[in-house]
Amino acid sequence: MITDKLEIRDVDIVRYIQPLREGGSLPGLVEASDGFRYVIKFRGAGQGKKALIAEFIGGELARLLDLRVPEMVLADLDEGFGRTEPDEEIQDLFKFSVGKNLGVSFLDGAITFDPNVNTITPHEASKIVWLDALLMNVDRTVRNTNMLIWYKELWLIDHGAALYFHHNWKNWRETVEKSFVQIKDHVLLKQADQVVDIDHQCRSVIGPEDIERILNSIPDEWLENTTDNISADEAREVYLTFLSRRVSQSSIFVKEIENARSSII
Repeated sequence: MITDKLEIRDVDIVRYIQPLREGGSLPGLVEASDGFRYVIKFRGAGQGKKALIAEFIGGELARLLDLRVPEMVLADLDEGFGRTEPDEEIQDLFKFSVGKNLGVSFLDGAITFDPNVNTITPHEASKIVWLDALLMNVDRTVRNTNMLIWYKELWLIDHGAALYFHHNWKNWRETVEKSFVQIKDHVLLKQADQVVDIDHQCRSVIGPEDIERILNSIPDEWLENTTDNISADEAREVYLTFLSRRVSQSSIFVKEIENARSSII
């Protein structure tokens, strides 16, 4: 693998402001050592480190496609942090999240994307639907759009439910060629009428070198899987192969997108 990395900043978590009780992951709003506020995805919550990996990969691939994603940082949580926290659930969360967590820049004043109120261009909608089909992201529906409007622009957040193959390493090869039928539930599917046209453009900007650069920026401690006896480098190779093959065989999920669209328009 190449050794290039993205320029991802490291910060220390210095103050816990409040929990953001969304689903079972319990992200939190914090202040960091650089003076900025971040939404922290804790390694000790929900799906653990794999959700952080999916969030990071999904966000950085979106950035390659010129989609707006808040800055992501590696946020260190000290072992002694939060000892005075009165909430036992949050105390346990801190306990199991010592080390590097994922911080996402807090978009102060942003509002949740509402498909009945907010509109975006078919071109942007098509890129988002293409990306979510690539990543097998099951969490961009009307019920939970995971998109924000900030200063009248659309921003993507929370890719933690993507790449679900990594919750069962044994079947990752079979998953590569799956078409992702869940795309039928995508909140932007109806507007995404340019997926065929933008397919080549998207494939041209997500090459193996770009994927490697993203993977090399993920901390080893997130990637090491003692349960399945997989090293960090072995995990990177799996993600690289999976994503590279998905990109090269994008016609499989593009066809699924077109089939799904034909049933709703």
